[in-house]
Amino acid sequence: MPSPLVCPDCGATYDPGPGEPWRCDCGHPLEFAERPLPDGPAPDFSELDTREGLWAFEEFLPVRRVVSLGEGFTPLADAPDWDAQFKLDCVFPSGSFKDRGATVTLSRAAELGVERVLEDSSGNAGAAIAQYAARAGIDADIYVPADVKESKLAAIERSGATTVRVEGSRQDVTDACVRSVEGAGRRPADSESGRSPRQSGEGWYASHAWNPAFFAGTMTFALEVAAQRDWSVPDAVVTPLGHGTLFLGAYRGFRALVDAGWTDEMPRLLGVQANGVAPIAAELHGDADGERNDVADGIQITRPARRDQILDAVEATDGDAIALDADVTDDALDALRRSGFYVEPTSAVAVAGLSAYRERGVLGDDEDVVVALTGSGLKS
Repeated sequence: MPSPLVCPDCGATYDPGPGEPWRCDCGHPLEFAERPLPDGPAPDFSELDTREGLWAFEEFLPVRRVVSLGEGFTPLADAPDWDAQFKLDCVFPSGSFKDRGATVTLSRAAELGVERVLEDSSGNAGAAIAQYAARAGIDADIYVPADVKESKLAAIERSGATTVRVEGSRQDVTDACVRSVEGAGRRPADSESGRSPRQSGEGWYASHAWNPAFFAGTMTFALEVAAQRDWSVPDAVVTPLGHGTLFLGAYRGFRALVDAGWTDEMPRLLGVQANGVAPIAAELHGDADGERNDVADGIQITRPARRDQILDAVEATDGDAIALDADVTDDALDALRRSGFYVEPTSAVAVAGLSAYRERGVLGDDEDVVVALTGSGLKS
């Protein structure tokens, strides 16, 4: 029986099904009513069947595996030039860490009998949802900015999904998708596919910002990092930070490991945002000076759906969030590629953030740090 959903704010519960809401009536994001944890001690790494990918941790997951491409257990590589380890989530089937969320989200959709999913994305989440929807045999409509990168647009469309381009800001893209999910209008025609407009309100919102299944998937980032380090967690983890899909997933994963008794401490979680579109950093430190960072286009989120949860995770881990400009992001990107890490620009902001945190004294030179490399350079 699929897990019901619950609102952690008002306590409302919702039965599972293809018509389940994408958020609570009170406006708060929903969570799974069940939070499974394994019994017994952490296994030796040799006892984990890594051929199962991230589903090797199914005891932690509130969704059963239905849709998978063998994703997970990405390399944890030494990066001596930065005195850190890089988690290479850029090598997933669709080329980004969003596959962690997509495999669980589409498994949930398939389990519920969903026939069509909708998602809004600047590229990577849309590509992941489109690819896993194709694997599941589920139709997908992906709402994207009108100026989306052609490489990401192609990845979505060649998976058979319908793209809906939306003029305006990234928030305008989300708003247009939500209107369709809620049935407040008609989906625009797709002129390239020749498909006619359909009555909207027929889809299930597979949102990487709102859907709890997506965060159940990104939680496995932390489980893999801990397992690959023989159940020793780093002093700190640095990630890009937009909607907080990976940042919050990491927090939930490391918290689950502590609650299961598999580890005994939490790393500090350090987020890095794009200058000019940095609501979490602004909340913590005030608005940053300087021009908008359009290099890190994948994290330009003005209103994170789970803003309060992100801030709670920062506080709970003695973490932080900062905003960086385009120049330092570009410099980090060049250095990464010269060192063999071929990533997309948004990934580089986390590595630039590692240097910035050390320069600011937030991280000591001797601290043990893992940095997430989130997207492949092939998508640039």
